[in-house]
Amino acid sequence: MPLITREDKAAEITSLSEKFGRSKAAFLVDFKGMDVESVTKLRKTLKPVNSEMKVVRNTLAIRALSDHPAIKPVLEDKLVGTNAIVFVYEDPSASAKALSTFGKDVEAFQLKSGVMDGAGLDEAGIKYLATLPGKNELRAMLLGTLAAPMSKFVRTLNAVPEGFVRVLNGQKEKLEKA
Repeated sequence: MPLITREDKAAEITSLSEKFGRSKAAFLVDFKGMDVESVTKLRKTLKPVNSEMKVVRNTLAIRALSDHPAIKPVLEDKLVGTNAIVFVYEDPSASAKALSTFGKDVEAFQLKSGVMDGAGLDEAGIKYLATLPGKNELRAMLLGTLAAPMSKFVRTLNAVPEGFVRVLNGQKEKLEKA
């Protein structure tokens, strides 16, 4: 690896600390054995779900975590080997879905752990998070729940005139026969 200056290290630590501060969740992944094309594909997969992957030096990531005491104990001991951190800025379940799906396609990719709201997640926890509905699906479910009573009320209101028309029609047919 090329030599980096003290200023470069300080800038990297500041950048990582800012990303940890902004993110709603962070997932630690091992990309060892992946080719450049696969890494690029993963980055493109994460962009639409408002997430980004950053390859990090473990020592710099640990220093950046010093500014975030809630998540430092969760991730600090996992920062061993070749790591990248996926910063999730919007919907953690959508990002977990993208990572889980990508992991099925690329054998070399491995989910190691993660943190969300200060709580640690192991690989099974991240995969469970991937099964949860995303923000848009939850909105649709809520909208359906809110709309159900109104649509039932409208159907009930329509039933009254329909029933009245049937009674009148039956009376008309009865009078025509007579």
